[in-house]
Amino acid sequence: MADTVLLVEDDRHLSEIISRHLTTEGYLIQTAYDGEEAVRLFQGGTFDLIILDLMLPLLNGMDFLQRVRQSSWVPVLIVSAKDGDLDKALGLGFGADDYLAKPFSLIELTARVKAAIRRYKLSAPGIAPPSPADRLIRQFDLIIDPDNFSVMKNGEPIRLTAKEFQILKLFATHPNRVYTKAQIYEQVWNEGYYGDENVINVQMRRLREKIEDDPSSPRYIKTLWGIGYKLGEQ
Repeated sequence: MADTVLLVEDDRHLSEIISRHLTTEGYLIQTAYDGEEAVRLFQGGTFDLIILDLMLPLLNGMDFLQRVRQSSWVPVLIVSAKDGDLDKALGLGFGADDYLAKPFSLIELTARVKAAIRRYKLSAPGIAPPSPADRLIRQFDLIIDPDNFSVMKNGEPIRLTAKEFQILKLFATHPNRVYTKAQIYEQVWNEGYYGDENVINVQMRRLREKIEDDPSSPRYIKTLWGIGYKLGEQ
């Protein structure tokens, strides 16, 4: 049975090109040209992959993605002309599985589609998605929501940048591990570390200013001098 793809793209010309190409590759394609139409199609069908543009009328791509993740782990491939690091981090932090910047080749798109569906089918076929409460990360009085890219402290929201959020999430999900600056950089920036300590120092300082009661005496993320950082003891 052919895999079914929900294509959400408001550029009708581009949507037709992608749809025609993936149809020749053996996929069944349903198309939506705005976020609200995408919601209706998603709620009324079963899909193996969603290809999602971010800039949509009526309901933007991020809001649509949040709705999808409330009930499904179907893989989502974001395609967007917004190719900055922040947009990529936001997209993946909201629960997207991959990101392809426009313009892209149809060959690369097909490869990403095949890989995403293959990973999805091999990982946990038929498993029900966890409830929103199960996905929350709780450390101290912080509640971290990976799906919504949000942090709450004592019931109050804390606004973090993408990098600050990824650093906090890294420590919160590995509470007993010590990370060197090189390891933090490689995990969060996804590239090799070349010894620029100032990048990490600035991010850590700004993160502490937002989450700590007393940034000069941090409670959440401790410094191990000469080694790195780790989550503090509760």
